[in-house]
Amino acid sequence: MIDGQSSVSVEGFTAEVGETFASYDPANGAVVGTYPVHSAAEVGAAVRRAREAQASWAEVGFDERKRVLLAWRSSLVKRRTELEDLVHAENGKPHADATIEVIVAVQHIDWAAKHARKVLGPRRVGSGPFMVNQSARLEYRPLGVIGILGPWDFPVFGPVGTAAYALAGGNAVVLKHSEYTPGIGEWLAESFGRVAGDDRLFQTVTGADATGEALCRSGVDKISFTGSLPTARKVLAACAETLTPVLVDAGASDVLVVDEDADLAAAADAAVWGAMNNAGQVCISVERAYVHERVYDAFVGQVVELTGKLKAGAGQPIGPITMPEQVEVVRQHITDALERGGKALTGGLDGIGDRYIQPTILVDVPEDALVVRAETFGPVLVVAKVADMDEALAKSNATGFGLGGAVFAGARGLDLARRMRSGMTSVNSVVAYAGVPALPYGGVGNSGFGRIHGPDGLREWTTAKAITRQRFSNPVRTTTFTRRPLDNRLLAAAARILYGRN
Repeated sequence: MIDGQSSVSVEGFTAEVGETFASYDPANGAVVGTYPVHSAAEVGAAVRRAREAQASWAEVGFDERKRVLLAWRSSLVKRRTELEDLVHAENGKPHADATIEVIVAVQHIDWAAKHARKVLGPRRVGSGPFMVNQSARLEYRPLGVIGILGPWDFPVFGPVGTAAYALAGGNAVVLKHSEYTPGIGEWLAESFGRVAGDDRLFQTVTGADATGEALCRSGVDKISFTGSLPTARKVLAACAETLTPVLVDAGASDVLVVDEDADLAAAADAAVWGAMNNAGQVCISVERAYVHERVYDAFVGQVVELTGKLKAGAGQPIGPITMPEQVEVVRQHITDALERGGKALTGGLDGIGDRYIQPTILVDVPEDALVVRAETFGPVLVVAKVADMDEALAKSNATGFGLGGAVFAGARGLDLARRMRSGMTSVNSVVAYAGVPALPYGGVGNSGFGRIHGPDGLREWTTAKAITRQRFSNPVRTTTFTRRPLDNRLLAAAARILYGRN
């Protein structure tokens, strides 16, 4: 978050730049660790160290970077329990969810390491009929130093999804993790530095708004931001001062649509998990479900039954709300929905505690309610009846967001997925796209721009470099003032033959 302030405030603790702040266990408020609030000068020094190391890192080539990244991958697997314990303590998610997060992150490190050369390495391209005397080559060069403003909801998978791909492309990384999960950021940087033998290639700085703002203005070559839409606007404004490009992974109100021929049991199970896992604190959480009227009642019955078996609490499948102020956001959204005529079939206002929110299913909620139009980021699912899938998609696409989505259908699944306004859509599953390293991850509209993961995610942190080399003189003169009328006639005749016919 960037608001121009110089202090960090977490759980009521305030620290000025140059002092320290604590991260807390969201389940009980216990202090997990204490960290410095880094100043703009300290952030700038970290970026300069990264730039010093980046040049040689770029020059070692794809094979050496692959070796280091695969060693990092293996290190994370070997130290998995240690990392999962830290995620559980600092983020609050159950150990089982932390396991999944770490393993998916490891999978992305592996993919980036093994595919960087193929995607980014030098290759020949066709020169075209008018430039046959030229040999044409394309390669992707690293941008330099990448700044990451990391998210607390997926504190391992989030930053790794950028860092691994940026490092594979020859960049260095400076991570400013969320003030709610700074220890995880330090752990990741330390673990990479240990296998790379250079602690400058992946560094972390700690703090909140002022530290993040300093990273935006530090001279990094690109910023990767994951967070809310209001904060994304502040990041873009700060980066605009130095024309620093930004990748934005912003908010969402993701949708699951259910057609009349869908497997209802699978759809209900996916809706509940997609809405409630990590206490709904996932940018690609299912927040709304639009269900064909012919199967609506049956679907709602199954969703309520499944949700009734879940509980938020210590040792339960649903963990605490990581960011304390988010409790009030969820309360506001549920209150607004109920005041507008909505009904809570499970959970509701009575299920909101100081640290935990019980899973909530809302029905009969109008489309102008906050819980529909904005990102709730809690264990809340709105289920609505629609006459057909045209209505479902019209409502799905009406919020301005467009990150992920899911379609449960038989015959029309792929067609409905294509029509959903989102950067990613799963058919007959939820969030499956996030676990496929070869697929790009990112949204459209108010959900942001740019892509991480896959070939697009490798190219995101590079710049395309085009090179031509003349092999012989072109018999038809073009790029010279000695060009003759004959040359133009020959060019025009060739163009008619090549391009002038349907």
